[in-house]
Amino acid sequence: MLFLVAALMLLGVVLGTVAHAPLDLTVVAALAIAAWLGVFALRERHARRRGPSH
Repeated sequence: MLFLVAALMLLGVVLGTVAHAPLDLTVVAALAIAAWLGVFALRERHARRRGPSH
């Protein structure tokens, strides 16, 4: 629960920063985050197919 609160606070700070950042920087950051989330999703899907590691 504490992690969720911290994540929401960080989201608020990031959104406030994005409002003042140039559009190019915002787009680059959004693409980097999207790529990171895509890699994470692929790793999770691959891990579920292989089953538990222990």
